[in-house]
Amino acid sequence: MDELKGDCANCFGLCCVALPFAKSADFAATKDAGTPCRNLLADHRCGIHDSLRQKGYPGCTVYDCFGAGQRVSQTVFRGNDWRAGEREKMFAVFPVVRQLHELLWYLAEARRLDPHRDLDDAYAEVEQHTVAEPDDILRLDVAEIRAKVNVLLLRTSERLRSSAKSYRGADLIGARLRNKNLTSADFRGAYLIGADLTNADLSRADMIGADLRGAELSGADLSTCLFLTQPQVNAARGNARTKLPPSLTRPSHWNASPSKRR
Repeated sequence: MDELKGDCANCFGLCCVALPFAKSADFAATKDAGTPCRNLLADHRCGIHDSLRQKGYPGCTVYDCFGAGQRVSQTVFRGNDWRAGEREKMFAVFPVVRQLHELLWYLAEARRLDPHRDLDDAYAEVEQHTVAEPDDILRLDVAEIRAKVNVLLLRTSERLRSSAKSYRGADLIGARLRNKNLTSADFRGAYLIGADLTNADLSRADMIGADLRGAELSGADLSTCLFLTQPQVNAARGNARTKLPPSLTRPSHWNASPSKRR
C-alpha cells in the first residue's frame, strides 16, 4: 500500500500549509489554514522533522495524509506548486482527498484480510474520485461515500471477529485494562485516551476510529488488530514488547521514552 503512505518528497507541504492548528499540548504555536507553518522550508520540507516532539509539535507526529499529499500535488494539480498555482482551490481539495485516501487505506486493509469483489469495486470507485478534476472533487458528498464504505468494513469486521464483545463508542478514558483478554473486541470509535492496556491481548480487535492518545500499550498484542493505523500507534505509548502488525512501524519515541508504569 505504498501509494497510501505519505511521500513528502512529492508533495508541496500541503499538510503544513492548508491545515490549521491551535497552540496547545500538541502544537507550540497557532497557525491559520492556508498559512505556512513557521517550520516549513523553501523546499516544502519540515525544518524540525527529526525533533518535532522535543520542539513542541507532537501533533504533527500523529498525522498521516495516507498519500493524499502527493496525489493532490502530482495528479490532481499536475505538479503545479501552490505558490504559483491555484492556491485556495488546492487547499480546499487536499482535506477532501485526504478523507478519501483514508477510506482507501481501510478498504485496502479489508481486501488484504478478507478479499471480496465488492471491496475491489468500492476501492476502484473511491480511487476514481481522487483523480478527478478539482471542481468535481469539491462537489463530492464525502459523508455519503464514507457511509457506503463503512457498510463493507463492518461486514468484513463481523466476518473476521468471533466475539460479540463490544466497546463501540465507549468512554474508556483512563480505564485499567492491563492483562485483559480483549480478543476480537469491537473498539470502533472508543475513547481509550490514557487507558492502561499493558500486556492486553487485542488480537483481531476492530480499532477503527479508536482514540489511543496516551494509551499504554507496553507488552500488548496488536499484531492482528483490524484496521489499526499508524497515527493511532504514534499517539500511544509502548515498548519493545508491544506487538504490532507488520505493516506498521514502531514509533521512535517509544524507545526514547519507555513506559514507567508498572
